[in-house]
Amino acid sequence: MSASPENPAGYSIEEGNAASRNAYNWSKKTFQNRKGKPGEPAQDLDGGFSNEIRFGAERLGISSDGIGTKIEVAERLNKYDTLGYDLIAMTADDLIAAGFVPTNLSNIIDVNHLNYDVVDQMMRGLHDAANFSQIAITGGEIAELGNRIGGWPGAKMNFNWCSTAIGVLHPSLAQPLSGKTAQAGHVVVALRSPSFRSNGYSLARKTLHKAFGDNWHEADYDGLDAGEYPTWGDAMLAPSLIYAPGVAALLDAGLPLHGVAHITGGGLADNFQRVLKNGLGAVLDNLFEPLPAMRRLCEIGDITPETAYLYWNMGTGMLLVTEEASAAAVVASLQASGYDAQVAGYLTAESGVTLRVGSGELRYA
Repeated sequence: MSASPENPAGYSIEEGNAASRNAYNWSKKTFQNRKGKPGEPAQDLDGGFSNEIRFGAERLGISSDGIGTKIEVAERLNKYDTLGYDLIAMTADDLIAAGFVPTNLSNIIDVNHLNYDVVDQMMRGLHDAANFSQIAITGGEIAELGNRIGGWPGAKMNFNWCSTAIGVLHPSLAQPLSGKTAQAGHVVVALRSPSFRSNGYSLARKTLHKAFGDNWHEADYDGLDAGEYPTWGDAMLAPSLIYAPGVAALLDAGLPLHGVAHITGGGLADNFQRVLKNGLGAVLDNLFEPLPAMRRLCEIGDITPETAYLYWNMGTGMLLVTEEASAAAVVASLQASGYDAQVAGYLTAESGVTLRVGSGELRYA
């Protein structure tokens, strides 16, 4: 079946992509300001979520992102000590997807009014996530913006949280990973995601509100893994797994990577197509199973597979392109680093991404 769902989440992925391309086009017009000087940006990494800046022989990567509306789940549960994993995952994993090992992070918290205890929980979680990722938090700011910041009315503090991370190009790489060296026949390895990460929450919250009302976060969770999460709020707050250390270990071991896709907003196909250059396509016929919470949301919200695979990661948080001869070693290394990994498919000479999943075959041009 062709994947062209309507827009049940209340926002347009296509319009968002177009706006991002336009914003980046304006940004590129400033690149000449640093041409031949420290901080010169790369000119050939269009389509990714991080970019390269050069300081002499040093080649650094930079990436910015935020947590989005997952913050509302934390506000509803009054639990803030896992959001740091989401914040770092969104930038660190964009960096490692281009071959940059994350090193430093700066963050900004915009609040309606300041609550010391909430900020303490947030920063404790960010500290834990930074230690997991071997990142130093080297900058930040808290800005009180009054009614310019909104959120769940019952929260102790409404806020938005964004960060910028930098990293250094792995010494084994002559250039950032972009997919340009990938070839038909190369193998795709998938990394399992144990959570929604920090994407797709508009559709999830809309579905839960329709099913359970204003206090959906208190509703009993009834997915197949119900013993792990007492409420829907708990299931939706599960933190993002940070993949950067495992991918860095692959590069440390000298294993070949030709492209990496971090599966965020836009789902599997939209994100993977960003690293499919030279007219290549892919068949992904052995992906991880969708998470129980995702399957349950599809049932209670009558959400089609086309829509679910467009807005959610469906249990796969990262895709890596490697050579067939190295695929087993890549999987073994990732598993040794504590990640669930498996061969998920292969690249084709024909463009387009085909997902062969339990609900059928989905094709994305």
